[in-house]
Amino acid sequence: MSAGERKAEELSSLDAARIAVAALLLEGVRYVVVAPGSRSAPMAYALAEADAAGRVELLVRIDERDAGFTALGLALATGAPAAVLTTSGTAVGNLLPAVMEANHAAVPLVVISADRPVELRGTGANQTTVQLDLFGEHVRFAADVPAGSDPRRAVETALSAATGAFEDTPPGPVQLNLAFRDPLVPAPGDRLPPESGRRVYRAPRGPLALDFPPAAPGLPERRTVVLAGHDAGPVAEAFARAHGLPLLAEPSSNARFGPNAVGAYRILLDSFGPESAQPIERVVLFGRPTLSRPVSALLARADVPSALYQPVPVAWYEPGRRTELPLDNLADLADFAGRGSAAWLDAWLLAGAAGQHAVDLALAGSAAATGPAVGALVWEHTRGQLVLGSSNGIRDVDLAGAPAPEPGAVVFANRGLSGIDGTLATATGIALGGRQETTVLLGDVTFLHDAGGLLLGAGEEEPNLRIVVLNDAGGAIFGLLEHGAVEAAGRYGTAVERLFGTPHSVNLAALAAAYGVAHRSVSTTAELAAALAEPWEGRSIIEVRTERRGLRELHTRIRAAVGAAVAGVLAAE
Repeated sequence: MSAGERKAEELSSLDAARIAVAALLLEGVRYVVVAPGSRSAPMAYALAEADAAGRVELLVRIDERDAGFTALGLALATGAPAAVLTTSGTAVGNLLPAVMEANHAAVPLVVISADRPVELRGTGANQTTVQLDLFGEHVRFAADVPAGSDPRRAVETALSAATGAFEDTPPGPVQLNLAFRDPLVPAPGDRLPPESGRRVYRAPRGPLALDFPPAAPGLPERRTVVLAGHDAGPVAEAFARAHGLPLLAEPSSNARFGPNAVGAYRILLDSFGPESAQPIERVVLFGRPTLSRPVSALLARADVPSALYQPVPVAWYEPGRRTELPLDNLADLADFAGRGSAAWLDAWLLAGAAGQHAVDLALAGSAAATGPAVGALVWEHTRGQLVLGSSNGIRDVDLAGAPAPEPGAVVFANRGLSGIDGTLATATGIALGGRQETTVLLGDVTFLHDAGGLLLGAGEEEPNLRIVVLNDAGGAIFGLLEHGAVEAAGRYGTAVERLFGTPHSVNLAALAAAYGVAHRSVSTTAELAAALAEPWEGRSIIEVRTERRGLRELHTRIRAAVGAAVAGVLAAE
């Protein structure tokens, strides 16, 4: 077939792009994050037309990595697929961290990568590389759509895969690699449609509590605990309450509330170990546990049977690679868990209350803000949506955040791979998608890692986002791990501080000013509490200045105080 015959039969680049956009909207995509580029221009123009018609919400980001994480946040907040558009070449590779997170967290992220037509591939043409299957096993589906072809079938299949429509396959990211030939711009007679009334797309989502009927009295009494890991949901709280069992819930479980929830639980596990008067007999797991080694050690014990509630396929582990018994319905889970005796639940609640009081007293002993104190205050004051950065922030909340009677905020965290990449961009997407006030808690290294996430182009919508940065001038988490002991021993000189602590002297106030974001600095818990109580609009940064020195010792004192308090109340029973 000659080039002339081929051109006569194929779709123009703009027509193919318009078909792709129409198919994406038909399949439920309402947000698209666009990174600028020439090869992706046909999609950009087609999306601009849909945007003008009020059919899609467009966001523009110059950094593809931030574009990917913004789309990830939009998908997390809305529960619907969100797309990100890039041009060819390294632009596509910058999406890999967001795609990896979406894979392990089962988030419907749609990657639309523009590409050169087949006749230019492998010729050394500028910005041309092998883009199909670039993400390998991290995507549920990938399609290469040749230039001039109808993309409808590929879009429909991709969106089915992204939203978990295929049996035994969880939701997750997909890639549509769309090739375009010149011309890449609209025809001379084309123009944007008249602006129409914009529809705001929002999936209402607020803190949720469920109610289950009490457990059947015929169930055997067992010393079972309910572990609620990341994304467990309120079903974990309802199950624990119905069965009279203690609830040990991570902050991003969205189950850390209610009468059975126990704070500082990871320090309490030893008090209910195999040598204790009331050892744990069984474990019921909801969601994915990611935060603490004591929990991992409990789940690894061969003498404590455990079951995992898994009503739908999940992306965070491979079948057969975990020891928990997977159960897909609550009736079987109830048979496994049994019901807790009053003495069993009371022991945990008394220990939890004593432990929480000990944590509070240990933190109240100093006016200076520390990581656990900041975590507790942010947890207490946040409503709407809360995003917790990886590293120490989420662990500080897990240690010191007191469970409330009712859920206070919808909690998000990138726990698929627990990276610090793109946290500000993810929080921005969550704030824009959820259309409500959003707080993000993160450390200074996580903040600096994604400082570019503060950049919004002229005319781009500004989220209602409060950014709380715990600034201890480096990476404090490593001092709480075994590296802290290596540093204390002095055998490696300053290597631990340089390689793991990564000290810096960045002026966050100047950085905030450069991006036009309001900034204030606090250093005490009283100042932070006052700042958190104030209303805000748009974006603002609360920088909490603190020290890494002494953090390891603070955690040691907290563990000792909790251990002594819990031993006292359990001995008195």
